[in-house]
Amino acid sequence: MRSPVVSAAEMKAAEAAAFNRGSTAEHLMDEAAAGIADAVAMFFPAPARCIVFAGKGNNGGDAIAAAELLHERGWSIELHLVFPEAECGELLRNKLASLRAALQNGRSRGGTTILLDGLLGVGAPPPLRDPIRGACREINRLRRDEHAFVFAVDLPSGIDSDSGSADSECVVADFTLAVGFVKRGLIADEAVNVVGRLHLIPLAELDVDGITQSEVSDFASLQDLLPRREFGAYKNQFGRVGIVAGSKGLTGAAILCSLGALHGGAGLVELFVPEEIYNVVASSAAPEVMVKPVSRYGALTDEPIDVWAVGPGLGLSHSNDILDLISKTPRPMVIDADALNILAEDMRALRQNAGPRLLTPHPGEMKRLFLQQHGSRAEQAGQFCATCDATLLLKGSRTIVAERDQPLSYNTTGNPGMATGGMGDVLTGVCAGLLAQHLSPYDAARLGAWICGRAAEIAIFNGRASEQSLLPSDVIAHLGLAFRALTHRERSNPEIADRHGADPRSSASADH
Repeated sequence: MRSPVVSAAEMKAAEAAAFNRGSTAEHLMDEAAAGIADAVAMFFPAPARCIVFAGKGNNGGDAIAAAELLHERGWSIELHLVFPEAECGELLRNKLASLRAALQNGRSRGGTTILLDGLLGVGAPPPLRDPIRGACREINRLRRDEHAFVFAVDLPSGIDSDSGSADSECVVADFTLAVGFVKRGLIADEAVNVVGRLHLIPLAELDVDGITQSEVSDFASLQDLLPRREFGAYKNQFGRVGIVAGSKGLTGAAILCSLGALHGGAGLVELFVPEEIYNVVASSAAPEVMVKPVSRYGALTDEPIDVWAVGPGLGLSHSNDILDLISKTPRPMVIDADALNILAEDMRALRQNAGPRLLTPHPGEMKRLFLQQHGSRAEQAGQFCATCDATLLLKGSRTIVAERDQPLSYNTTGNPGMATGGMGDVLTGVCAGLLAQHLSPYDAARLGAWICGRAAEIAIFNGRASEQSLLPSDVIAHLGLAFRALTHRERSNPEIADRHGADPRSSASADH
């Protein structure tokens, strides 16, 4: 199921169509509230303290209704109603009465504090005005001074839902829980630091007519990409991945990539490295990896490989052979790191390629690959794919996957801890492993980015890492739980979150 990105007008049209089919505002609010409570519990399974900041409209009603559900799960609730109750909508007042009745059996909890920003929703663009401005200022103060975590309901108050432009005192969210659909402004380049980790709460009653240009990668859009394995499955069904990587001083990149391919589900992994580093790599690689020395890269086109991953730590010494491999092998190939730098010197190898190609540049590599780039990251990705027949995974704090005739896809998982060397090597391996299981390059890129980002989140949520300490090896160690989270559609899993106060402050990233 696709998860499209919509404008404010498209969101309102979808709601109006749902009402015409017999749905009610209260039904949508209750469904949204359940999703909000589930999302909070997914990231913070141990009940703690929740402070609700509610405006006077349905966005505030969503937050209040979610707070009652959190209270049922053991959370202590505090409410800050910004407007006089008489000025609030009838549905909000009903939810408020229900919450107050529930809070008669109140409780007090210490530990982590989360804030629900239910001040403004779609249709309330900046600039902010009092009393909303003052409430936004207080939310940001609590986040800054008391280390509270902010969950924005639908969008951070103070951001334009279409453009992503934000008021100077816009709420800075750690998590944005987009209700129904993700709004265009939430994926704007300039919005990433106020939106934080983007999480979609789908509403079953809502639908969007027509084909959208952009979508997000989330549970609903990815969970069916990997079918359950048959009991009688054998390794050759899941592909043989060949990795061309490593050079003096960069042996770790080759090893990390091979581990990514193994944990990404490849049936067999072969690692081709220069002869001069063979002994080092062979003694350090996982025993499941077949390490092979290479004297002439041009001969690799004859190897019986199903999927290639080329570039991590490779160096620039064998440019002509690498260009031949890129252009001549008919097998799918993930191209990363130094292979991208080699390719940037002669793009004919890509335009003349004999098989599917997935490119995984970070912003610096993208600049070398595509000198004519201008506009937003999304525009650059679209322009690049219009010039060549390849799939692009443009890494960053909101990773974009682009392919001609496919919607631009934005990743939603990850955290700033991924901004460290080696994360891209793991991602390349995971994507190759997924390609080996017969996913298309577009789907392998979307799922690979999501899985790696989710594994990074899990590593922090379970208390074993922080944003400062997170390593590529932590991501590799948690790929299994990330796959489980997807295939089991887990909403709240004690294995993937910290019960003892770990710092899961997060913003979305597949690889910084």
